[in-house]
Amino acid sequence: MRVTFHGVRGSTPSPCPENQGYGGNTSCVSVEVEGHEPVIFDLGTGLRRLGRRLAGTFDGTMFVSHLHWDHIQGLPFFTPLQEASARARIFGPRQESGTFREALERFIRPPYFPVTLTEFPGRIEIADLDGAAGESVTVGELEVTAGRIPHCGPTNGYRVTWRGRSVAYVPDHQQSPDGRIADSVLELCRGADLLIHDSQYTEEEFSRRSDWGHCTVEYAVAVAVRCGVRRLALFHHDPAHDDGVVEELVTAAVACASRFGIEVVAAREGDTLEVI
Repeated sequence: MRVTFHGVRGSTPSPCPENQGYGGNTSCVSVEVEGHEPVIFDLGTGLRRLGRRLAGTFDGTMFVSHLHWDHIQGLPFFTPLQEASARARIFGPRQESGTFREALERFIRPPYFPVTLTEFPGRIEIADLDGAAGESVTVGELEVTAGRIPHCGPTNGYRVTWRGRSVAYVPDHQQSPDGRIADSVLELCRGADLLIHDSQYTEEEFSRRSDWGHCTVEYAVAVAVRCGVRRLALFHHDPAHDDGVVEELVTAAVACASRFGIEVVAAREGDTLEVI
């Protein structure tokens, strides 16, 4: 499996010179295997970058973790959907009142956006995927399983499995004050070859934002250690963290995780990781 980061930033795009090393686009990750269209996780502004790279007719599957702007605002700018032959299947968590589709359609419509999803030339199919029930979707040879993640509002994490290899995707994760890790998170991430995990805050930042829905780099490492993952990609970088801050955080995480045999990297826009 090839895992490519098209957007790694959290909360809001931050396209400034100080962030160019890791990138300023918001959450979007693709997983590709030979002979398949990419499976795409989250539709932040990085999705536009992915759309420019794709050639030919698009027929793919997308999984949205939750409906905060930084995870969906790239969808209207995904240029493959300008072709009538394109087809996108989009899954996401059912909302507290109504379906995932209803909520997404409320966002992409006037007066917030000039057109509705039904006016795009490409065909867009939208469905609920219940993380609380651990529902799965099969995409060719890949199996994608959803799990409920503690965050602000209904949120799915995902695990994609192919021929015995697995990638867990947990982009937004509310750290528990007592350090406990939810059983649903443990189940989703256990034994993953690669864990892509929220690492937005320093310890000092978390002390001031402990209920904002995110976690520290140290907590991301703790999840990786507890779940016995092979490799951890720090993700959802804070928009206020320039390249130097991200470097400092990954250096600290490497020092901590190396004792447990876990490789740590910081997700960087444009980078591809091989899962073999």
